[in-house]
Amino acid sequence: MSQSIVSQSRISMDYDPGRNGDGSRTQAQDEEKHEDKQALPQDVYGDEQNAEIKYKVLSWWQAGFLMVAETVSIGILSLPSVVAALGLVPAVILLAAIGLMSTYTGYTMGQFRWRYPHVQSMADAGEVLAGSFGREFLGMGQLLLIVFIMASHLLTFTVAMNTITDHGTCTVVFGVVGLVISYVLCLPRTSAKVSYLSVGSFLSVLSAVLIVMIAVGIQKPWKGELDAVVDTNLYHAFLGVCNIVFSFSGHVAFFSFISELKDPREFPKSLFLLQGTDTILYIVSAVVIYVYAGPDVTSPALGSASTVVGKVAYGVALPTIIIGGVVNGHVASKYVYVRVFRGTDRIHKKDIIAVGSWVGITLGLWVVAWVIASAIPVFNNLLSLIASLFASWFTYGFNGMFWLYLNKSRLFASPMKSFLTVVNFGMIAVAATICGLGLYVSGRALHEDSSSASFSCASNAS
Repeated sequence: MSQSIVSQSRISMDYDPGRNGDGSRTQAQDEEKHEDKQALPQDVYGDEQNAEIKYKVLSWWQAGFLMVAETVSIGILSLPSVVAALGLVPAVILLAAIGLMSTYTGYTMGQFRWRYPHVQSMADAGEVLAGSFGREFLGMGQLLLIVFIMASHLLTFTVAMNTITDHGTCTVVFGVVGLVISYVLCLPRTSAKVSYLSVGSFLSVLSAVLIVMIAVGIQKPWKGELDAVVDTNLYHAFLGVCNIVFSFSGHVAFFSFISELKDPREFPKSLFLLQGTDTILYIVSAVVIYVYAGPDVTSPALGSASTVVGKVAYGVALPTIIIGGVVNGHVASKYVYVRVFRGTDRIHKKDIIAVGSWVGITLGLWVVAWVIASAIPVFNNLLSLIASLFASWFTYGFNGMFWLYLNKSRLFASPMKSFLTVVNFGMIAVAATICGLGLYVSGRALHEDSSSASFSCASNAS
């Protein structure tokens, strides 16, 4: 996630370090930039030429597939029910619009990291914006959100295993199996070693989605007409909107991936690989499955196909269920590990303290995730509550603040700057709206949910 401070002349698009109308710099601006460079700390991994463990080895495509694995998982099969809740036309427009918004805010994160090369996590970015309070608040939010995402992958693994085996054993046992597999795969310290798993994750989720699309296309469970728009209410409509928003909310881990790139300037390539993949995959799969399964499509859409197809799809999807959690677990472990050893050479060592600390931190986080998934009967609704509280801000709101902070001295310096200033204030407003309404709908769902017992052996398959 790091490199030395990148020359400001390499930073493109709307982050303009400050030029005169003819493209030249003033002497004062040059001096200001020189002083900023001298004051900024270097990236967290520093010079790795002689390091025992080197982190900054990711190519842009490896980072891109890591981002795909972190963002796109079996939850994609819940999107057809979102189309049914919102209507075909509004759902497609929202998927495309939120995909574009997420691309822009992701690019803003790249700009922020280019300007502040010591940023390795949301906590570091929060410190730039708001000092020690910002560091602790954003760090706590990042860790809490990612641990809940890890827990959701463990829970989904138990659902898949119960479905495939017809509840072959106690659900808690399946959870422990998922915990052990996820923990072992999370043990490599560098993201580059995990990136190869992410390619398998992408192939896994793509195959599972294709299986379901082909199955419902052949079976055609819906024979009636489809409505371009539907009559709904705020509660059900915004549940659908939240599902779409959270499908694009991988931004919480982006700083971690950027810091391990060989060249952070190549981050836009990784971002476009992610956003092109998930936007196209989301729209195509949601529309195709909805068209053939109709307004009664289940969530996830596996229930709209036959029992055999559901088992096959879950079996094919097992790698992405596991690896998606592993990628998130690796980001969470790396955040804690860097927080503990930042500023020391221990990060690059292979001695007993360095290795033992990584093993212990990773194990601790996965055990916490397993306990959360197993002990909280209303876990899915609680996950929605946490995601509403943090994911909306990590994906949109804080990124608007990052851009405004980068350009604070020239918000209205030109028509384009003025336009982008309005856009980024709009991102903050979008985040506040998603957060507020998301808390309302997830809180209502928590209130209405009839939960089961904690650590239950009963099947949780639908």
